Amino acid sequence: MQNMELDALYAEVILDHNRRPRNWGELPPPARKVEGFNPLCGDRLTVWFDLADDIVRDVKFMGEGCAISKASASMMTQAVKGKTLEQAEELFGRFHRLVTGTAAEADPSLGSLRAFAGVARFPARVKCASLAWHALHGALHGEAATTTEE
Repeated sequence: MQNMELDALYAEVILDHNRRPRNWGELPPPARKVEGFNPLCGDRLTVWFDLADDIVRDVKFMGEGCAISKASASMMTQAVKGKTLEQAEELFGRFHRLVTGTAAEADPSLGSLRAFAGVARFPARVKCASLAWHALHGALHGEAATTTEE
């Protein structure tokens, strides 16, 4: 597939997840809850996840933000559900390298998450794409809130 066709396909994936986010909603306690905020553009979201035997059994999110932020959160929930904590952390690292442009190339194992590879060309949008991921990463480490100011 040519590069422009692939870019159009990836753009459509992001728009679809923005219009119809997957795993939208809250999880009741005792689910862990973490809030994320991007002060640059105002994206704000909450991620809930249920952990059992070191496996992410369920994960949901709600929030307000740009298409990239919302789509990334939606796709993140699909990607980490059913993963062990170690696998979720490893996935966080691979996704972060993708969106920051520090990966040598788009990791094929990221699947549809590769739709965010072009974000690296727009530094302000990296924070949008990584907000939900930083929130989940923080929650896995016991934090209650996180921002993408780093």
